[in-house]
Amino acid sequence: MDHVIKVLFRLLLRAVLLLMGLVFLASLVVAAVLVGVLWLVRALWARLTGQPVQPLAFTLVRRAQWARFYRPGSAARADDAEVIDVASRQVPSAPDSPGRLDH
Repeated sequence: MDHVIKVLFRLLLRAVLLLMGLVFLASLVVAAVLVGVLWLVRALWARLTGQPVQPLAFTLVRRAQWARFYRPGSAARADDAEVIDVASRQVPSAPDSPGRLDH
């Protein structure tokens, strides 16, 4: 009896997943057909009005997407008065702890 329930549950699960996949595929097909029909109507209207038919193109502007997250000037900038001119030099390591500085 337990085996029959497992088999029926598997079949039901597969049928539900198959139906979900078919609904998703059908929605993609409907969306593609709708976009195609809208472009066709637009192209026919352009022909009737004597305008050139524009191709359907999707453009991605990477610069605009980057600008959403990075705005120049938003980073904290140091004033000229806060900048200190420093002469760099090599710091010798302590003999008892090589590679580390004593604090």
